[in-house]
Amino acid sequence: MASLNKVQLIGRLGKDPEVRTTSGGSKVCNFSLAVDHRWRAADGTPQHETDWFQVESWGRLADICQKYAHKGQLVYLEGRLKTDRYESQGETRYFTKVVTSNIQILEFRGEESESEIVEEAADV
Repeated sequence: MASLNKVQLIGRLGKDPEVRTTSGGSKVCNFSLAVDHRWRAADGTPQHETDWFQVESWGRLADICQKYAHKGQLVYLEGRLKTDRYESQGETRYFTKVVTSNIQILEFRGEESESEIVEEAADV
């Protein structure tokens, strides 16, 4: 039986990416992503809500995020949902994050060039 676990999101980084290296030498990058949803209520009143996602990127994608992604920047990402758990005050807690397989930066700032990022991403 086939299964599918794929997520596609466009949103803004809630904070600058945090990068660390695991004990095994792999680079991992974490950041939050805010995805807005806007609509009009039946009476025409504008409505707005924001969903927050925790995002994790590994290896070459972590390098790209570290170098080019910044708080407030608009990005498109693809990935899969992964549920992790941790212990807190004797209780097991669960949280779901997005593990990326592709990231595209949709807004560029400062000295960054779109072609430089595209060339680097093509190597992933």
